[in-house]
Parts: sequence; C-alpha cells; structure tokens
Amino acid sequence: MADSDKNLQTEKTDIFDRIMALPFFRLFEKPYKQYKDILLYLFFGVLTTLVNFVVFFLLGENAAGLNVHIANSVAWVAGVAFAYVTNRTWVFKEHAETRNGIIKEALSFTGGRLFTYGFEEAMLLIFVTWLKFDEVIIKIIAAVGVVVLNYVISKLIVFKKSGKEGK
Repeated sequence: MADSDKNLQTEKTDIFDRIMALPFFRLFEKPYKQYKDILLYLFFGVLTTLVNFVVFFLLGENAAGLNVHIANSVAWVAGVAFAYVTNRTWVFKEHAETRNGIIKEALSFTGGRLFTYGFEEAMLLIFVTWLKFDEVIIKIIAAVGVVVLNYVISKLIVFKKSGKEGK
C-alpha cells in the first residue's frame, strides 16, 4: 500500500479528500495536501463572498431599495454564519470540541469578522457614500482585503492549535 493511501486511512478523510483520491485528481494530490487549508479556505471564501454579494445586491438600492449600509449589514450576517459553519467543518483541522470551547470559538470568529466588517464599511463609506465611486467596484475591492484579513485572523487566532483540553 502506498504511503499516501496509508495517510488517507489514518487521517480523518472528508468529501474533498475523497474527490482528490479519484484518478484524474491524483495529479494534484501533493499540492492539495500541502495547501489544503488555503485551497479550501479560498473555495469556501468564494462561496461566502457569493452569499454576501447575492444578499447585498438583492437588498441594495438598485434592487430592493435598501440603503447600502443596511444591505451590507444583512449580507454580512448571512456571510459570517455561512463562513463559520464551512470553516469549522471543512477548512481548519483545529477547532473546539466542548460546548464552552465552541461558544468561545464562535465569539472569536464573529469578533474577527466584525473587525473586517468595519474595514469593509469604512471602504463603502469613504468611496461610495462620500466620494461617489461605483458600489460594485468598491464592494469587489473591499472583498479582496476582507478575504485576506479573515484568513489571517482565522488561522492565527480563531482556529489555532491549542494545548488546552477541549479548547
């Protein structure tokens, strides 16, 4: 049995590991294993961004007529909920197991997202509200910064390795 097959059997496998074990995808096995958390973070980050954008544009001034900041706030809540579940389930190996640990983790995750929400709101306030730039262009530019900041916060603070039992 190959070492990679032994590793897959001893490690907890998920749907993405099983997909990568298919013959066609075995070509990408080494980079997938090496960068799995980043690749899955980007994959779910794109989906989170889609959730955020769909809600934002459905509620925004051009569709439902809500103020850009109200639409962005509702979109943010939807995106954070989606991101926490997907990051905890598939992206980061380290996560809390106890009830108190999960509450602490969820609050930490939300706190990090509040920080990047403030960053995004500042971008919208300055460039859309005050300087009258196009909201779509600014939303896209802000999203890139938010994705990078969210990964760093999640990796280094929220889902970091902990020596404490139950985290």
